[in-house]
Amino acid sequence: MNAPDAKYNPSTDDALVANYDSTSHVQGKKDNKAAIQEQMGLDIDPDAPIFFWPSRFDPVQKGCQLLSDILFRTVSDYWDEKLQIVMVANGSYQDIFRHIAGFHNIRNRVGICNFDEATSRLGYAASDFVLMPSLFEPCGLPQMVGSLYGSLPLAHDTGGLHDTVTDITEDGTSGNGFIFRDYDANALRWSIDQAMAFHKKPEAFREATISRIMLESLSRFNHSVCAQEYVEIYENMLERPLINPY
Repeated sequence: MNAPDAKYNPSTDDALVANYDSTSHVQGKKDNKAAIQEQMGLDIDPDAPIFFWPSRFDPVQKGCQLLSDILFRTVSDYWDEKLQIVMVANGSYQDIFRHIAGFHNIRNRVGICNFDEATSRLGYAASDFVLMPSLFEPCGLPQMVGSLYGSLPLAHDTGGLHDTVTDITEDGTSGNGFIFRDYDANALRWSIDQAMAFHKKPEAFREATISRIMLESLSRFNHSVCAQEYVEIYENMLERPLINPY
């Protein structure tokens, strides 16, 4: 597995309007949420659950067609809960998403813009969940970045997503996201329902769970861990005793 660049850290990221860490993520994410809502013309509500699309709109790999199939119905079903979707991405499906949002007059709940590095990082900080319905994903970085920023991944059970995302347990003491195993729109919708069920849990439970995930991700998804795993592979290939450079 690779690891995100060290710049992806909400406590130091200069793209954010408010930096935060595992102890201050509640207010930090609300401040960033209001900022991206204003930037993208969405209803400004720091308590609205935001689902973030971080990958290019590539129907061959990234599964954007699964989201397009359920976009309006999902926003409609969770209208009273103020659900919003933010997309910072380029690709062939961008026009399709723009058409859906315009046709159903839900531009105040669905924000779409071309990829921009700073806006993308703000998206991680502002969102509650990251959408990763890829058909295949050799490694994947957005699910790791999301966990670092306290934005929980919804991921198809494949490749590097299988290796880095596990279901959050009922008591919140393990897991970092929501896995779905069938590659279809209904399965993606099921995972969104699971995420919304989590969002409706008591604030203290959500705060503790997200704090744990952020801390665990910081210690797991970094270049030191990545390098050590490479060292172990090479030492095993050479049939030599492992030398730990750290």
